[in-house]
Amino acid sequence: MALVGFVGLCLLVALAGGAIARTSVKTWYATLAAPPGTPPAWIFAPVWAVLYLLIGVAGWLVWRRTGAARPVRLWGWQLLFNALWTPAFFGLHSPSLALIDILLLLAVAALTLRDFAEVRPVAAWMFTPYFGWTCYAAYLNAGFWWLNPS
Repeated sequence: MALVGFVGLCLLVALAGGAIARTSVKTWYATLAAPPGTPPAWIFAPVWAVLYLLIGVAGWLVWRRTGAARPVRLWGWQLLFNALWTPAFFGLHSPSLALIDILLLLAVAALTLRDFAEVRPVAAWMFTPYFGWTCYAAYLNAGFWWLNPS
């Protein structure tokens, strides 16, 4: 049941973010100047779905070894920062606020990845694609902020 909770929490973040972003993607986001390397908007949902599944399982694997110790608390903090990014960027139309959030997210995710590697290397490997994609998302966020001053 705990596995369902970890993955379910991640999918809840995904669904909430999707609901917030849905309207803005077709309106506000479509009007922004995009940085080089920006993928089509449709790619984000399937990529994030896979990543959320991976980070949910990774968190569960570490929790099974440590309980609610530091690595799992870090996992929770990174998920919170992840959940706050979509309302900042798409809800408030604020690439600057979203950029601050994603930089905090990256810092906490890096700590999470390090701690996961110490506790359960397979969990760190599962977390790595998420960390990489979040680095890419930070680049895109910074690009949107830079190209669309307002």
